Amino acid sequence: MQLPVDTEQLTSFAQSSWQVMLDYAPKVISALVVLVIGLIIIRMIVNAVRKGFQKKNFDVTLQRFLVSLISILLKAALVITVIGMLGIQMTTFVAMLGAAGLAIGLALSGTLQNFAGGVILLILRPYRVGDFVEMQGHSGTVKEIQIFNTILTTPDNKTIIIPNSPISTGSMINYSTQPKRRVDFTIGIGYDDDIDTARNVILAVIDKDDRIHKDPEPFIAVSALADSSVNFVLRVWADSGDYWGVYFENLEAIKKALDANNISIPYPQRDVHLHTVEK
Repeated sequence: MQLPVDTEQLTSFAQSSWQVMLDYAPKVISALVVLVIGLIIIRMIVNAVRKGFQKKNFDVTLQRFLVSLISILLKAALVITVIGMLGIQMTTFVAMLGAAGLAIGLALSGTLQNFAGGVILLILRPYRVGDFVEMQGHSGTVKEIQIFNTILTTPDNKTIIIPNSPISTGSMINYSTQPKRRVDFTIGIGYDDDIDTARNVILAVIDKDDRIHKDPEPFIAVSALADSSVNFVLRVWADSGDYWGVYFENLEAIKKALDANNISIPYPQRDVHLHTVEK
């Protein structure tokens, strides 16, 4: 069964729709033009601000945070301007935004906490860009402190993104705060080897490394009589940037020096005695 079609109503609806399109087309086109031009201008402003900070040798950590914040604020202002150009009453828009504010606040509570955490981190400055840190079970070099996250780069070149909120309220270790660090070694020798000779060999090795500080002077002592070895603890001080080089290179040099002086570095072993029982 075919329903009757009211040609006059269809014609009237088409004409009114066309008129609405004609009325709103200039506003939509103008709003799109303003949006595109506005985004280009915002990008230019952000780049100019970034270059200005770099010329003034502004703190890198605060620089990136402020640039990101300026970009977000300018884009928010642009969106409000475009909405006004489309003919939407700002009072209505503000009322709708206020009504949805509570729901948005609850939905974005974690995000807002991360923002607050980022502000706290920038004020207290527990770490800066370029510091090597350990936080939230991860360790790496701070690459960037953003509004909501901190980005780390691990020694094996992985990127780790950590929210700012748990960082600002949790514990962390900053290995770059102090200019020098203590390097600890544990070295075992056999029970049959001479302790004084081993001590002199080890001290002779580290004495050749100019990266090791003389003050505080190196410390070496017997720390444990273990199951298979007599263990020395060796503690030396070096610049923070030389930590791993001092550790790895001297560990290898000590092993070679002990071998050259016939001092053994024992490994766990077990003696098995078999007794024959006569029947």
